[in-house]
Amino acid sequence: MTTDPFSTNPFIDMMRKFGTDLQVPKLDLDQMVESHRKNIEALTSSVTAMTEGAQAMAQKQREVVEASLREASALAQEFTARTDQNLARQTAFTKKVFDIAVQGVQDTAQLNRMSTADAVKILQDRMREGFEEIRSPGAKR
Repeated sequence: MTTDPFSTNPFIDMMRKFGTDLQVPKLDLDQMVESHRKNIEALTSSVTAMTEGAQAMAQKQREVVEASLREASALAQEFTARTDQNLARQTAFTKKVFDIAVQGVQDTAQLNRMSTADAVKILQDRMREGFEEIRSPGAKR
């Protein structure tokens, strides 16, 4: 018959007493698994938010390019001869395309800020929840 080396080991007894004296919380495996599950869900949600943001930015950039091409096509059809009137139209066209591009960059930057902020908030909220789980009065000691 063998004895459990952990039940009679004075070093283990000393460590148990040390942990008890410090009130080190006992590990709750179910709680730990649940916490890690929540962490993985938060990471998944964060990645989803970033992916959706990237898709929205790509869509916005596509819209800007399409709008610029429509304007260029319309202008090309109007120009037949080089006149002062056409020069004025070209200037107006150039300004319009520039304005479309600037607005597109601003919209894309805003989408980027929003998607990044959403992704970071998901992770921050989960970290906050994790710390609360550790500090909660229901945590085993």
